[in-house]
Amino acid sequence: MVITVATWNVLHRVHAENWYEDVATRWPDEGARIAAITARVAERTEQVIALQEVSGDQLAGLRLALPGRTFHALRYQRLPTPRRVPSSLLDGGEYLVVLTEEPSRELAAESFAQDPGKGALVVDAAGLVVIATHVTGDRRRATQLARLTELASTTIEHATVLLGDFNTDRGSVAAGLGDGFAVAESVPGGLPTRPRESGAKSQHIDHVAVRGAHITDLTVDDMGGVSDHNLVHAAVTM
Repeated sequence: MVITVATWNVLHRVHAENWYEDVATRWPDEGARIAAITARVAERTEQVIALQEVSGDQLAGLRLALPGRTFHALRYQRLPTPRRVPSSLLDGGEYLVVLTEEPSRELAAESFAQDPGKGALVVDAAGLVVIATHVTGDRRRATQLARLTELASTTIEHATVLLGDFNTDRGSVAAGLGDGFAVAESVPGGLPTRPRESGAKSQHIDHVAVRGAHITDLTVDDMGGVSDHNLVHAAVTM
């Protein structure tokens, strides 16, 4: 069986404004950006899509545009707090989201103990266990990767795929998850998942990892600058 998957950090508006992201300048109207993101997600054909940094307004737009998809959403315990300008969002909460083409069921959802603004969402999608995640970009990452491994261990009889923004390079993710997981390698010459014009941080921080399955056809798609991340998609063979 082959299941197609994708992961994309769509960039919460408050984070964009707090951290002076160019996206906020290019898209001064958040409603227009939400509509553009929704349109890009709506045209995707992957059977499973994981999204990070989804605002409540963005989630509402996606639900309205995609009534045929099954939605799972984890609202983080921490609410993004505007530091520079007042937020224009009606629902400023931040969500981790999984959309599936077929009916699916949630198995677990939690904010990480070390960072209530990051976490994991576990879904059973046609026998494939999907763990969507957003991992903190500092030393707390080690404990969070260990927690992801623990969550996967509760479903050891099923193939598992991890999708998300890990805020670090492939090698660090592979080391943190351990030998039971395979983390897909970036395509040589392919697009970065998190483009940067400066700095030493990796530009490949969004990953697909599997246990009990194989990854093929990994590709990064340019999403037209509506987020600071590009979308990663692949096929998972069980």
